Amino acid sequence: MKTLVFFPGEAGRAGTIGTKETKTDTKSNGDVQAPQKVVLAGLSAPNLPLSQRSTDASMEELAALVETAGGYAVGQISQQRESPDARTFLGAGKVAELKAFAEANGCTLAVVDNELNPSQARALEEELGMQVIDRTGLILDIFAQRAQTREGQLQVELAQYKYLLPRLTGMWTHLVRQTAGGGKSPIGTRGPGETQLETDRRHIRRKIQKLEQDLAEVRKARDTQRRLRQKNDVPVVCLIGYTNAGKSTLLNCMTGADISAKNRLFDTLDTTTRRLRISATKEVLLSDTVGFIRNLPTNLVEAFKATLEELRYADVLLEVIDISNPLWREQEEVVEDLVRQLAVENKPRLRVFNKCDRYLGRLPHGEEDVCVSAKTGEGTELLRTRLAKILDGDKREVELRIPYAQTRFLDPLRKDAEIREIRYETDGIRCRAAIPADKLRSYLPFLLAEGEKEDREK
Repeated sequence: MKTLVFFPGEAGRAGTIGTKETKTDTKSNGDVQAPQKVVLAGLSAPNLPLSQRSTDASMEELAALVETAGGYAVGQISQQRESPDARTFLGAGKVAELKAFAEANGCTLAVVDNELNPSQARALEEELGMQVIDRTGLILDIFAQRAQTREGQLQVELAQYKYLLPRLTGMWTHLVRQTAGGGKSPIGTRGPGETQLETDRRHIRRKIQKLEQDLAEVRKARDTQRRLRQKNDVPVVCLIGYTNAGKSTLLNCMTGADISAKNRLFDTLDTTTRRLRISATKEVLLSDTVGFIRNLPTNLVEAFKATLEELRYADVLLEVIDISNPLWREQEEVVEDLVRQLAVENKPRLRVFNKCDRYLGRLPHGEEDVCVSAKTGEGTELLRTRLAKILDGDKREVELRIPYAQTRFLDPLRKDAEIREIRYETDGIRCRAAIPADKLRSYLPFLLAEGEKEDREK
């Protein structure tokens, strides 16, 4: 059973897919360069894990990924069979159909929605006569194009090398024994030598080791920054969610930042942090993170731990959900799975349903749900209120008077509580503070009575 689909509409922006470098959008004569034409292929088989089976939704997402990478998906071919072909993944008839379609439409790249092993990728390239990459390779290419900071580039490069290492065999034609005659030396001159493949593997392993060391340095720098934030008692709030859910737009809306927030997958790859005032007395650091996606490459998750590690030290996670997307529940499951992988499932979390201005159904409601429109600003004040409530937790706001003879209690108070106001008066130091319930007992002798509060207000 198969499906053949053509994609109508305008081509995406110019670019390249499958390489780290990005071509310019214009030729030397000023003409706009046509984007690379791409054909998509996907397989659904009962013996594949459910998450690995290609579906209409995953193929649509794959087409969006191709556009993000700078290509144009001309069409797609889907197949259902009992199990993948051991050699080419797709069946022989489907490979022939794919080749004919690609030649007829001038496609120069095939992208497979499933994950291919190295031998299957090579066999498909031989059969089709053009470059073939799988979903993982496409995502890695997008990350390579889009990473801007040194840290992001290191993470992407590490993921690429780990992806490349098992795929070296057969990638070059010069993999022969390095002997006097290129493998055909005279009798008595042949040595065990070393294949170019073994040399390249050793080189890549050295590169991986060096990149891991560099990322370890990045983690040290992050730890230093984190300790400073903890010392200054500034809460950290992280935005998480499926790619293109509107995290960057929400950060811009709430903080007045001007970071890139375009309607495309993986527009944000590098963590951005801005200060956000959520009440008259409280500020937090709001961090935008890379979006999650179905079947995010394992190597990529591992490589990005220096960035995603920030989630482990966050005080609150804001899970941004695109409620206008019919598949938002499936996307939420993907996010939940990755949150478990990162061991942050027990963090306080608030679900933020974004793009509510485009949703016509009944909006979710509850203490852990907030509906907003990052585009219009609707609902963001309620989000601030809910966030402040979570951060305050079981704190109780009280007023204290600490005599000057007992100012030794002031330093512990600064550590235990959030001081909202402090005044030095003739009869002592008066404070308004939010104190956790388990710490309140230590400060009971200094609590102001209701009458004293009223006198103060007068």
